[in-house]
Amino acid sequence: MTIGDNMTDVFQNFETVKYNKNDHIATITFNRPDKLNAFSETMHQEFYAVLNDLVNDHSIRCVLLTGAGRGFCAGQDLGERQGNEKMDLGDKLENGYNKNLRLMKSIQAPIICAVNGVAAGAGANIALNCDIVVAKKSAKFIQAFSSIGLIPDCNGTWILPKLIGLARAKAITMLGTPVMAEQAVEWGMIYQAIDDEVFDAEVKTLTETLVARPTRALSFIKNIFDESYNNRYGEHLDRERDVQRVCGLSHDFSEGVAAFNEKRKPEFKGH
Repeated sequence: MTIGDNMTDVFQNFETVKYNKNDHIATITFNRPDKLNAFSETMHQEFYAVLNDLVNDHSIRCVLLTGAGRGFCAGQDLGERQGNEKMDLGDKLENGYNKNLRLMKSIQAPIICAVNGVAAGAGANIALNCDIVVAKKSAKFIQAFSSIGLIPDCNGTWILPKLIGLARAKAITMLGTPVMAEQAVEWGMIYQAIDDEVFDAEVKTLTETLVARPTRALSFIKNIFDESYNNRYGEHLDRERDVQRVCGLSHDFSEGVAAFNEKRKPEFKGH
């Protein structure tokens, strides 16, 4: 069995993305396995439609993003480009990847990225924009941009130095050096590298664990960590105070304390 089996397709007519929702978990699977799930124009559009649906579905308490076949995502499908063609890549970014990433960032449920194979170029950085990234031990991350005369995009130049430090970020992007999953864990790039043969089972356990946790608090956690990069010390103390006030008035806080005192498992509702 592979990730996403035994679920109902929400958009039956999609060509390049599988999208399923079941038991408060949404699963998005890039589905161009013959192209290592590289992005085509159709894939950009279908990914946007999926993300737009998720933003408006408050019943979802965990999102899983993965790839079909032997790769996660090889970035942009260069086969759609003409050999000597020059183009405004800024416009392509703004109306493709950036549009999708901004929408993905507004999803309040935690997003797990299960990297099942190579993640290259934009594919690598889409993964790193998720909240929790796990990968098969055989998977690798490649900042392939400089090999075709480009810089990392999809937020790569912002997130990589923060995850692994400036020296490593510069080196792997300038040299195009592949980073295997276990090294990515050692560097702090991703959360966990998992043996290939138990990958699907471990990812399933992870999603089921998150969906049972207090979703509203998890949403605040993902947002406030991002805000910490821009806030001053005193500002961030104020922000923590304000968010904690909201959390303290929630059902899930009351339930968590009650379950602790009664020595039972909490039943969180996500609000």
